Amino acid sequence: MIRFDSIVEKVKQNHPNADEEMLRRAYLFSAQQHRGQIRKSGEPYLIHPLEVANIIAELKLDPICVVTGLLHDIVEDTNTPLAEIERLFGLDVAHLVDGLTKISKLKQASAEERQALSIRKMLLAMVDDVRVILVKLADRLHNMRTLEHLMSEKRKRIAQETLDVYAPIAHRLGMSKVRGELEDLAFKYIEPEEYYKLKESVESRRERLEAYLGEIKKRLTEMFETNGIKVVHVEGRLKRLYSIYQKLKRQHIAIDQVYDLVAVRVITDSIKDCYAALGVIHTAWKPIPSRFKDWIAIPRENFYQSLHTSVVGDNGHPFEVQIRTEEMHLIAEQGIAAHWKYKEGRRGTHTAEDEAFVWLKRLVDWQQEVKESDSREFMDTLKLDLYPQEVYCFTPKGKVIELPRGATPIDFAFAIHTQVGMACTGAKANGRIVPLRYNLRNGDVIEVMTSPNAHPSRDWMNFVKTARARNKIRHYLAESERATAIELGKKIFEKEAEKFKLSLKKLLASGEFEQIAPEYGVARADDLLASIGYGKTLPRNVIAKLLPPDRVKELEEAKGPTFKQVVKKAFGLQDRIVVKGTDDIMVYRARCCNPIRGEQILGYITRGKGVAVHSTRCSNAPSLMVNPERLIEVEWQKADEGHPSAYPVTIRLVTEDRPGMVADVTQAIAGIGTNIRDIRASLDNDGRGQLIVTSEIFDLKHLERVTAALKSVKGVIDLERLGSDAI
Repeated sequence: MIRFDSIVEKVKQNHPNADEEMLRRAYLFSAQQHRGQIRKSGEPYLIHPLEVANIIAELKLDPICVVTGLLHDIVEDTNTPLAEIERLFGLDVAHLVDGLTKISKLKQASAEERQALSIRKMLLAMVDDVRVILVKLADRLHNMRTLEHLMSEKRKRIAQETLDVYAPIAHRLGMSKVRGELEDLAFKYIEPEEYYKLKESVESRRERLEAYLGEIKKRLTEMFETNGIKVVHVEGRLKRLYSIYQKLKRQHIAIDQVYDLVAVRVITDSIKDCYAALGVIHTAWKPIPSRFKDWIAIPRENFYQSLHTSVVGDNGHPFEVQIRTEEMHLIAEQGIAAHWKYKEGRRGTHTAEDEAFVWLKRLVDWQQEVKESDSREFMDTLKLDLYPQEVYCFTPKGKVIELPRGATPIDFAFAIHTQVGMACTGAKANGRIVPLRYNLRNGDVIEVMTSPNAHPSRDWMNFVKTARARNKIRHYLAESERATAIELGKKIFEKEAEKFKLSLKKLLASGEFEQIAPEYGVARADDLLASIGYGKTLPRNVIAKLLPPDRVKELEEAKGPTFKQVVKKAFGLQDRIVVKGTDDIMVYRARCCNPIRGEQILGYITRGKGVAVHSTRCSNAPSLMVNPERLIEVEWQKADEGHPSAYPVTIRLVTEDRPGMVADVTQAIAGIGTNIRDIRASLDNDGRGQLIVTSEIFDLKHLERVTAALKSVKGVIDLERLGSDAI
């Protein structure tokens, strides 16, 4: 257990004038409030705030942050009101504690909604004071270090959230040391088998790799001395496990095919010496052109600066080299925490001109455009915003625009201005016309072509990468679709209403139509007409509310059986998926994602075909979100245990090209009692095998068993599930 006095010592080293008495009061208050509380590990709860405070002190943050670390869980986990924190420790500490307190008391909200609301609250608090997220990262880091004490399902959920949200935030703040540890710990719990398998492989090579590093460091030191380059020190390291894993997955290779497992870092005395060191290294070893990056001349948005290069060593094995000054190294390791300065008597706010927070302000602006009630959309756009930004393009006038990997000219246009994006008709990259789907590359000079009569296309939603572009396009399409739906709703209602001598024009003028709108979950007449136009509300049901009681019977008699009832009577079909709250809508599983029982699903009202049911993991889900009015809640019917339904699921495997591979794959599937409908084998251009296997799957757990069995087959490099229309 960390000693409180050692935390005080660390704080005093970096902040000699720190209020030690306030630190001690915070420690005693935390101990008192958490008395009797036990962590899942069986240890006293006080250990957690102490460890968080220690991480904050090691990051050299100010005493206010350390006090917040000691108190951060008190409002959430005890009966202490926030006002008491403010009275005892001041407004700054209370503000930070409030920003860190999760929204957990909304009992009617789902866990997903509470998570989204809590993260949204934290982001808003960050804009006012970035120390909120610095303390939160320390809190998350200690929780990840002790995650083994939780249940397996909860471990995986927290680890996934860490990988999706907190590690990218640490990256955006330039805190590579924290980010690296968070990623490796998350990897350990999300993919435990892959983690330990990779760890064992790396450990078996450690001695040889460290000896190789020692030779490189020795030779570099000698070369720098010979050339009079002032180098503070040269250090070597093995690459992080998660970084290696990503490379294996991205390139579909085995660890034996990864040669750059080691990296060398050169810390120099000045920028001049950085470039001089680079020249010496490129003279001694052959550089790999595509791997050179100059982040000193063009710093990243999080202030990261360094020269990156990869060279081929004497034995033919590449290795990576990073070259930076001491100041750059400090910022690279600790990011915003390394240079965040606080003025006496002022809260830790920042000015609008501070470039370090441009991305944060933009992030919050975009998130505020997402409806508070739509937790799934919020989390999806947040993950897009936090995606590592590594593409730097230029306007024709030379302005640098930074975008995510995979960004397109549409993203570039919206990054310049909303109106440029809205009016975009085409683009040129380096003077050559390129498709709007074109993936931007570092150094591209992009010219956007516009027209005053142009408008966004629904197809754009399938390839844009930035949340800004996605939200603006979604808003435009939703408004356009809504106007069409209102007109269609009017025509549908008027046609049905004529049979009962009802006039929509008179109903709208008298306000009768609008009066019944709340009964259908909408506020205005236009909203109800749009609902009819989308096919979400049946016009007959609305007419029944508007007719006198003596004429409702007449409506019922004219109604007749529904299409669904006719189908059921004729064929005895039983739907596996139903629309919540109604039994009168046809549903079908979308071919693009082919959802199976156990997956999270969403319904989308189509024109004349009923409700298409998609998995939430579907690649088309983002474009469906454009029209929330056409989304409808669907759910799986209770499974018939005696006769469970089987779904055809197709999996593509990338394998080594060896004899017996097809037999091993079929045996692995048959070994867990699974029927194979179809299997096809081929070779790709790289000489690797490709197997397309279609099996009968009962639910998500069954699919997980099948994929686990396939991964265990020797020579299987990668696998992915395909939709029916991808076969």
